[in-house]
Amino acid sequence: MKGLALILALLWAPMAVAQTTQLRTLDTDYSAASWKAVGRIDFGGRAFCSGTLIARDLVLTAAHCLYQPGTDKLWPTDGIRFSAGFREGKAVATRRAADAAAHEGFEPVGALTAQNATYDVGLIKLSEPISTFEVPPFYVHDGRISPGPVSVVSYGRGRENAQSRQKECQMLDRAGDAMVFDCDVTFGSSGAPVFTHRNGRGQIMSVISGMVRIQGQKRAIGMALPDRVTELKRQMRMQVAAPVAKVRRITVGGGNRGNTGAKFVRP
Repeated sequence: MKGLALILALLWAPMAVAQTTQLRTLDTDYSAASWKAVGRIDFGGRAFCSGTLIARDLVLTAAHCLYQPGTDKLWPTDGIRFSAGFREGKAVATRRAADAAAHEGFEPVGALTAQNATYDVGLIKLSEPISTFEVPPFYVHDGRISPGPVSVVSYGRGRENAQSRQKECQMLDRAGDAMVFDCDVTFGSSGAPVFTHRNGRGQIMSVISGMVRIQGQKRAIGMALPDRVTELKRQMRMQVAAPVAKVRRITVGGGNRGNTGAKFVRP
C-alpha cells in the first residue's frame, strides 16, 4: 500500500448508510451494563483515549495514544490509568498501568496513512488484574471480516464523562489490513473498540485509529487486529522488564513504516 492515497483510490462507500444510527450516551446503569469492559484511559491528567479490557490485566487501545500528542515521546507508564466503565466520575474498576507497548510498526509523527493505521495498536498491562466476574473482558475477533454493520463504544471530546454507543454503523470497505467505517468518532475516540455481533456477544474486530475525509464525508480508519495483538502479547512476554516510568516500543521483525500522528488524543 502507498498510504492513504491508496485508500482514497480504492474505497467507495456503496453500502446503504441509512442503516447507520445516531450516537447515544450510555447514561444509565442498565444501558451501560454490557459495556463495562470499555473504559477511559487517562494520561497524567493531560489527555485521554478509549480502551477495552481483553483479559483480566490487558487493555487494548491505539498505539498513538501512548505517545504525547504531536511527538514521539511516550507517556510515562506510571501516569497511565484505566477506568473500566467510567461514567460521571465513577468507574466499575480503576487500575494503574504496570507496562505498555506500542507496536514497532507504528510511527507516531507525521501524516495519517492507511499503512501506518494498520500498526496503530497498543496494549497496556494493568498493575493488578480486574475480576472477570466484575468486568467480563471482550474477545478479539479472529474470523472472517466483510463489509457490513458494526458498533462502536467510545469516549470523546464533549462526552468524556460517559461512554457513548453507536448501535450500528458500517464497515464500508477494506484494503489489506486497513478498514474504513462511517462511525461517528472524534478526539478521545482513539482506541475505541469496533464490534462485530455476528457470533453472539460482541467481539472486537478493529480499533479506531483516526479520521479522514473521503469524497467530502468523514470516515473512521481502523485495522485488522488478530496478528497485531498476537505480536504484542508475545513481545510483552519475552521482553526484559523495563523501568517503571517508560513505555516500551515493541519490535516485531522488520517491515515498512508509514507516518501518522496522534490523531484522536485530546491535547
